[in-house]
Amino acid sequence: MKFVVSSSSLLKQLQQISGVINSNTVLPILEDFLFEIEGNKLSIVSTDLETVMRVQMEVQSKEPGRVCIPAKILMDSLKNLPDQPLTISIDSKYGVEITSNSGKYKVMGENPDNFPKEPVADDTNSFTMKSGALVTAINKTLFAVSNDDLRPAMTGVYFELTKDAVQFVATDAHRLVRYRRTDATPAGTDSFIVPKKPLNLLRNAIPDNDDTITLSYNSNHLFVSHGSTQMSCRLIDARFPDYKVVIPAENPYKMLVNKADFQSALRRVSVFSNKSTNQVALSISGSELQLQAQDVDFSFEGNERMTCTYNGEDIQIAFNAKFLIEMLNAADTEEVNVELSTPTKAGLIKPTEQEADEDLLMLVMPLMLNN
Repeated sequence: MKFVVSSSSLLKQLQQISGVINSNTVLPILEDFLFEIEGNKLSIVSTDLETVMRVQMEVQSKEPGRVCIPAKILMDSLKNLPDQPLTISIDSKYGVEITSNSGKYKVMGENPDNFPKEPVADDTNSFTMKSGALVTAINKTLFAVSNDDLRPAMTGVYFELTKDAVQFVATDAHRLVRYRRTDATPAGTDSFIVPKKPLNLLRNAIPDNDDTITLSYNSNHLFVSHGSTQMSCRLIDARFPDYKVVIPAENPYKMLVNKADFQSALRRVSVFSNKSTNQVALSISGSELQLQAQDVDFSFEGNERMTCTYNGEDIQIAFNAKFLIEMLNAADTEEVNVELSTPTKAGLIKPTEQEADEDLLMLVMPLMLNN
């Protein structure tokens, strides 16, 4: 087996799928890329047993073949080579020889028959959406996913399909993000939970544009394909909490505030907050918002005032500043609406304007006020 390929093109494709590979894996074969050649098409596959990514590219080749090549040494060597054609030949014992314009490099490959099989897309349902819409949905929800393995349902993003929309929901029990798209086309009502890692890989692998992307799923796996890139991942087999019950029907107190100013103030004041809670207390009265943080253990204290537009009774409520900063990042407008009711009930953050086919709602639970 022998083929000729551009070094920079090969590196670009490998970088797209190398994130799947774990550094401390149990099976040595999982540290490899699987190379498969059919005609002039090279397919490269990487997997961690849960997620599989495959890319395809054109090469010059006369015969079909398969081999597993260690990922790290291959990537490291390509990063240090200038752009040039490489001839890669594999002998019958899986020895790999890479010939460049000025050198020869050898590495020992492995038997491709030992590489894990990809899941088969049987009994799938499919729907399509714009690639950019999926990237936006991942960006707006992934930060709120839980890292608590004891609650597996919360360690992924919940896809909730209805006939006229797709909702993406993420929560870690302290905050919740619900992002709705009405420009996707599911065939019916369904739901599944996609883990964090494949979604992270997916948003880096697909373009943020109007290309149509197909998502297929069955009871165990999600399959996504776009152009020459394909990904499949195992779904989380758990029941997502009933998130609708925690979203308040009506928060009567409304505050309109400049997003950038609010974020900057939170960053400055939270430096003086307790490092385990990141607590910042917000006191709102009239058109003034006061932010206050303190760490009693070290006698740290920070205070700031800023203007806002507020409609409601005077209120003092505390939140985790880190959560607020991350949520404000997800709002793409100059100003944001913050809706409150009492110091013990969840606050809602919404952008002031949204596109016709999207709806973003963010919820954050308050902290006990330090009196």
